[in-house]
Amino acid sequence: MRAVVLAGGKGTRLKPYTTTLPKPLVPVGERSILDVMLMQLKRAGVTRVTMAVNHLAHLIMAYYGDGTRFELAIDYSLEDTPLSTIAPLTLIKDLPEVFLMMNGDILTDIDYAALYREHCRTGADVTVATFERDSKIDFGVLTTDADGLIVGFEEKPVYRFQVSMGIYVLSRRLLDIVPTDQPFGFDDLMHACITRRLKARRHLHSGFWLDIGRPDDYALANEKVDELVGGLFESPTEPR
Repeated sequence: MRAVVLAGGKGTRLKPYTTTLPKPLVPVGERSILDVMLMQLKRAGVTRVTMAVNHLAHLIMAYYGDGTRFELAIDYSLEDTPLSTIAPLTLIKDLPEVFLMMNGDILTDIDYAALYREHCRTGADVTVATFERDSKIDFGVLTTDADGLIVGFEEKPVYRFQVSMGIYVLSRRLLDIVPTDQPFGFDDLMHACITRRLKARRHLHSGFWLDIGRPDDYALANEKVDELVGGLFESPTEPR
């Protein structure tokens, strides 16, 4: 299997940590976020990883090199200008027919191999890993009719949404709709898939997931690092 890791973001939400470190190298416990991801990908059967880099790219490239320490073949795709989340794929000319792609700031116990197999089995153009997340509104929410009369009220409601985890499996044919040399993000891709009625599927994950790009989640990951060790960090393929 081949994977593309998006590691070019500036990580502005995690400042000051990302002032001198690219976001994927920010530590959780004794390892970086990207260390954990690479070990999981290796365990899932991935043999080659391409890192799409931009911000502080030299640090990522110097640290990971050719991937020997992780028993992976690692190469790099360098953006001259930020291209958002999907357009960087157009710079990688040797992608296989099906490949994994993920943001480089995610901690999860998702089964990457099972996700990949499901995508291949269903013949989807893109499979999006999703997670159910609660969002609390810290205000009283009113419902009104057309005349402005209040017909309903709910104090600080909690809504549940199915959100993208930042992990995808893509079929290479999907890149035909992605423009080159200009930003094109996941939101643009989803709108294009819906408009063109392409086969975009979701893979609902019910396990563990944290987007470390969010300050609250990064703090939570560090608070619970000891609890996470068994499920996420320990791996028979840790680098020597």
